[in-house]
Amino acid sequence: MTRCRSYIRGLAVCVTVLLLVSGVVMIGVGFSSGDGNTPVAELFDQLSSSDGLLVLQVFGPLTVILSLMGVCAATLDLKLLLLVFSVLALVEFVALMVVAAPLVQVEAQMDGAVDELFLNVTPLHRADPYIQRELNKLQLSDSCCGLRSSEDWENELPVSCFCTPSVGRPASEQISDHRCVMAKRNHQPGQPTPGTLWVHAKPCGPILKNYLSFPIKLRIGIISAFATITMAAIALCLALALEEYWTKPPVEVRVDDFNRVTYEPKPSLT
Repeated sequence: MTRCRSYIRGLAVCVTVLLLVSGVVMIGVGFSSGDGNTPVAELFDQLSSSDGLLVLQVFGPLTVILSLMGVCAATLDLKLLLLVFSVLALVEFVALMVVAAPLVQVEAQMDGAVDELFLNVTPLHRADPYIQRELNKLQLSDSCCGLRSSEDWENELPVSCFCTPSVGRPASEQISDHRCVMAKRNHQPGQPTPGTLWVHAKPCGPILKNYLSFPIKLRIGIISAFATITMAAIALCLALALEEYWTKPPVEVRVDDFNRVTYEPKPSLT
């Protein structure tokens, strides 16, 4: 039983240290400006902004303070402090789950909000010049064209959309391949017939959605990890605090001269 208690105590120290690390991560992510590191995120940051950063900024320091209390209590084996830590950690856990619940709804609504934004900025050749510049950067770096397809640019295709098809393919297979497709251009009467243009087959819309959803997924992941570690810390600290209720005191068996068996507690070494 003593060895089992030592294992539980060691696990409690390790888990509370992990809780301290998670609190530091929450503070780092909460106070960082990671959403603006990419041009695309700067462009659409109004969609990804939510109370997620505020949740991490508030609960991060609280987690660090509570975890330090838990580390001290588990290391020094202070029963009362272990109980206080368990109660406060449970209160923080419940409060965080209630406050962070809207993050899941924001993630579910992200696709619809982004699709609506795509409709508002098309056709792209009439969009704001800043949007065009940033989208051109994305099209060059990720080999994509348009938000949903190259038709979002209509007949004003930028150079960043152009693609070189695979050479040496049969003529019957040159209509499209996995990277390039022929651009659909509307021929205006009185204008010369446009030549064949190859553009990137992949749209940029899904890439933008991944950029936008990453900050929210990161916050949800951090909160989920915190919840798991907190529940483990509460269980281990409660087990140490309530040790006297689940451990049996060592006994000593004695047989007297009349073969009567008696059980007496072993004397403490201390």
